[in-house]
Amino acid sequence: MDAGIETLFSKQPIVIDNGSGIMKAGFSGDERPKMIFNNYVGRTKYSKQMLTTNDLDLYIGPECEKNKGLYKLTYPMTHGNVTNWDDMEKIWGYIFKEMKVSASQHPVLLSEPIENPMVNREKTAEAFFEGMGTPALYFQTQPILSLYAQGKTTGFVLDCGDGVTQCVPIVEGFAITGAYSRIDLGGRDITEYFMLLLKRAGYNFHTSAEFQIVRQIKEKICTATTSPFKEDEYKDHLKGTNIEYFLPDGSILNLKNEHMEAPEILFTPQKIGLEYPGIPEMLINCVMKCDIDLRNTIFSNLIVSGGTSALKKFAERLHKSITKLSPKDVKIKLVAPKNRDISTWVGGSTLSSLKAFNDLWVTKEEYKEKGPNVFREYM
Repeated sequence: MDAGIETLFSKQPIVIDNGSGIMKAGFSGDERPKMIFNNYVGRTKYSKQMLTTNDLDLYIGPECEKNKGLYKLTYPMTHGNVTNWDDMEKIWGYIFKEMKVSASQHPVLLSEPIENPMVNREKTAEAFFEGMGTPALYFQTQPILSLYAQGKTTGFVLDCGDGVTQCVPIVEGFAITGAYSRIDLGGRDITEYFMLLLKRAGYNFHTSAEFQIVRQIKEKICTATTSPFKEDEYKDHLKGTNIEYFLPDGSILNLKNEHMEAPEILFTPQKIGLEYPGIPEMLINCVMKCDIDLRNTIFSNLIVSGGTSALKKFAERLHKSITKLSPKDVKIKLVAPKNRDISTWVGGSTLSSLKAFNDLWVTKEEYKEKGPNVFREYM
């Protein structure tokens, strides 16, 4: 590596796990991200009638947490894809501002879902290289980064996030081509279905701020069931076991089985009209696409990651389901790390701190010379 490249990497890289629902950002080499916040922006719904010291037109993540009801909250990403580039770029800028660093001085590692359209990667590169002057950039998929977080080079990662569920089998550092899979189903879909179930029960949540309240309720009390959810079977079992949840205005939400039915869409997407296989079937299908002599190794190295995988009893239900679906003589070992909601970021922090990794960055100079197509060449 020449002296110019050494100088380029004299500043600590910034690692951004660019999730559809939650952003995590921090310095390479750290154990935890410096920032974790909701990946949405807020715009005021009402006209201002008084002069105040706050004249912002757009609020980002933590800036609109205090009075959510004043704002229309929108996500710039849906199912892993950026749908509003202006808002997304403002969020990236906010990260550098809050971390008190210059985007033009720090290389950036960004996570992405598998099968991310090349046009998305190219537009992201344009935003960082041309818009913010970032000196170097690298993209890596979320499941592979999650494997790095476990200090492994072999494993099958099932990453279940807010917008996407994806699985990748990796052996000795090589992702098995043609055996990975992705479905556009995740935590936000559970929240939307939970909201519908609450409406059927007589509780109406309409606004974008109220959607966030439902999301918080989901994260606190929703749970997967250890066997397929069938309402008739749970009616008698749940008599007298209703859950009470106190809403911000002091009113009480009485839940019967809605908190158990909502996560069921991960295992039975047909409940919301999707033709995807359930997550256990998706996982088994991926493993069975691998060479027969690799399957035992993969089955004994299953890892779950992503915030949605942290739902109560998710890992237990998944293990039970795949055991039932897999060949009888297979030994299954499934690991659900404690901090799996930040596994992708931790993996990015670990990877980008390795000295050997410096050769993998795409520099601003290479981008200027070859344009956005440089990422087709390098990745």
